[in-house]
Amino acid sequence: MGKISAKLRELGLELPAAAKPVANYVPWVISGNLVFVAGQIPLLLGQPQFVGQLGTTITVEMGVAAARLCALNILSQLSEACGGDLDRIVRIVKLVGFVNCDASFINIPKVINGASDVMADVFGEAGKHARSSIGVSSLPMGVAVELEAIAEIRI
Repeated sequence: MGKISAKLRELGLELPAAAKPVANYVPWVISGNLVFVAGQIPLLLGQPQFVGQLGTTITVEMGVAAARLCALNILSQLSEACGGDLDRIVRIVKLVGFVNCDASFINIPKVINGASDVMADVFGEAGKHARSSIGVSSLPMGVAVELEAIAEIRI
């Protein structure tokens, strides 16, 4: 068992199966020593979770949980990109988080902290990353959060 797999187990985190694309794109691309992971929504067993909008039907706590699930889905895609070996991750470089919210909702960074916390908990210092948190009026399947990532890997 690798160091990162052991850390996931220690934290009580289980990676969902990597989602397959539902449109004309690939889930990740390796360019040089970077992996670009396409937007991941809070899917569990192929079903969207946390459907709704922050500020109306979804609470901040639910949004944080949605962001955490998106982060786990990012890790699943990174595992696929690294041939199942998350120890190849050198650093989480950047996260971009989208929050489905009404115009009055201002806690967008707090929601995306759910994902940032997962990366820092799993990878330690190497999990600290640059980030953008963006409020939007709609996301695929009506989910509350979508997350994309860039990670540096050991080739």
